[in-house]
Amino acid sequence: MISCDDKQVFDAYQTVSETWEMDEKISFNLPELDSLQTYNLFINIRNNNSYKFSNLFLISEMKFPNGKVVTDTLEYQMAAPGGEWLGTGFSDLKENKLWYKENIRFIEKGSYTITLQHAMRKNGETNGIRVLEGITDIGFRIEYAQNP
Repeated sequence: MISCDDKQVFDAYQTVSETWEMDEKISFNLPELDSLQTYNLFINIRNNNSYKFSNLFLISEMKFPNGKVVTDTLEYQMAAPGGEWLGTGFSDLKENKLWYKENIRFIEKGSYTITLQHAMRKNGETNGIRVLEGITDIGFRIEYAQNP
C-alpha cells in the first residue's frame, strides 16, 4: 500500500497576514529537482468562512534559471453551487489542493521560483479587490508524476 505522501517532493506554506493585499506576492524557491523525473505541481489554499467568493483568480509566475518567466492567469472553484466549501477540513478552515501543472520536467539546472498573487475583482468592476479576506495560507506542492 502506498500513502499519498510517498509522491511528495516539496510542500511548503506561507501564512497570509490578516488579509491578502492585491500587490502582495507569495514566492516559493523550489529545491533542485531531477531533470529526468516528471512532476505534478499544485497550489494549496487554506481559507475560512471570511472568504466571500465561490472562486479564486490567481496570477502565477514561474521563473526559470535562465531568466525566462512563464505567467498564467488561473481560476479555481472554491465552493459548490449551493455555497458549501469544496476543500477538506473539519472546522471552518478548509484546505484546497489545486492542480497547477502536470507532467512537468525541470530540465534547466539552477533555481526555479514560483510567485503567486491574487487577481480577484467584483463582477462588473475593472479595479481589483485591494484587500482579500479569508485566505489564511498559500502553499506550493510538488509530487512525482510516477513513483521514482
